[in-house]
Amino acid sequence: MSQQNKQNIQGKTLSRRQLFKYLGIGVTAAVAPSLAMQTRAAALPHVIVVGGGFAGATAAKYLKMWGGLGVEVTLIEPNSGYVSPILSNLVLNGQKNIANLTFGYQNHQQTYGVNMMHAMVESIDKAAQSVTLSSGQTLNYDRLVLAPGIEFIAATGHDFDKVPHAWKAGVQTELLKSQLDAMGDGEHFVMTIPKAPYRCPPGPYERACVVADFLKNAKGFGSTQITVLDENADITVEAATFHAKFDEYGVRYIANAAVTAVDSDNRIVSYQVSGGATQTIAADVLNVIPNQKAGQIIFDAGLNSGNWAPVNPLTYESTLQEGIHVIGDSQGTGQPKAGHIGNSEAKVCADAVLRSLKGLAPDPAPKTNSACYSPVSRTEATWLTAVYEYNSGTGQMQPVSSASYPYASGPSSSNYSAMFSWAGNLFSDTFA
Repeated sequence: MSQQNKQNIQGKTLSRRQLFKYLGIGVTAAVAPSLAMQTRAAALPHVIVVGGGFAGATAAKYLKMWGGLGVEVTLIEPNSGYVSPILSNLVLNGQKNIANLTFGYQNHQQTYGVNMMHAMVESIDKAAQSVTLSSGQTLNYDRLVLAPGIEFIAATGHDFDKVPHAWKAGVQTELLKSQLDAMGDGEHFVMTIPKAPYRCPPGPYERACVVADFLKNAKGFGSTQITVLDENADITVEAATFHAKFDEYGVRYIANAAVTAVDSDNRIVSYQVSGGATQTIAADVLNVIPNQKAGQIIFDAGLNSGNWAPVNPLTYESTLQEGIHVIGDSQGTGQPKAGHIGNSEAKVCADAVLRSLKGLAPDPAPKTNSACYSPVSRTEATWLTAVYEYNSGTGQMQPVSSASYPYASGPSSSNYSAMFSWAGNLFSDTFA
């Protein structure tokens, strides 16, 4: 490359098409890298992605789709399928099942040419730029992308096998469903909501509504009690909508209620309101959603500051370690923790990684977006959305100043129908 051309590249923001050209790949290879696998060079840059949820699976797909012949991508995920937390509350009322919400990684391998490895990462050697797997195998990387999701900060005595959180969809969701199915009229359902930030801001309030509708309307219970203990000062999103539904369903809502202990055998939760005296409440079905933190691998690798991983939101590269990026729920940018925005962060990260492999600067003005539909009954849903932009002055992402951040005026059946289109598009963009 001529010095003049090099200066031109360094002095301007490249479109992805221009980036593909500079990386030495055609557009065809960028969108159909399965063909590129046949002629992959022996010494390609290697990007390892750890975690196959919405953020990690999207990052691996787009790294290979955009990188084509120019990069080798390996996705490490211990499970053969990912169970989406999005729509999983509908398993509780029988409108969905876990099979409906489970997605595999066949397209990552067969369509895009991603190397798929089902294993656990036991350790990261930051100096050697390698990861060691549960099998004992060691893999070297040029760039490492971590998307481990969340871990829980469990209250004293909380046994997940007896008192489900159901905040990682799958077996836990089915356990909570079985307990709800066994409830009788006049019994008491109690759920707790963790201190923000936590995965999916409207999710707990959505769950309370779905469960209330299921017990009171689908099962026809007239004497069932429903109590929500929220560690936050108020409903964190769409407060007017959810308060109205709680009033409609007769949900008892207690704010500033921090869980201090759980008697899992007897389904009794201890809590304090605004730091006051400890109180207890007994339930026939108890759903405690614990406070949350970054995935354990973030702590093991020394990439955390407090409970989350600080990153540069231009690239999602750790501010504590070069060459390692953190996306999705574990990142500490202040953006929401949810599947849709994890998918959006993954694309910003993938673009930045591909640029970095050729010594190019990242996009100086990335934007991400978050949207979420929440069912509040078997026939109605609500929604909210936000767009974030990079503030070069603060070095952080912030809501776009000119946007109005719309949200639904209220639940409706049309929103309920649109919810499945929104979710289907996200599922497809991540896994298809």
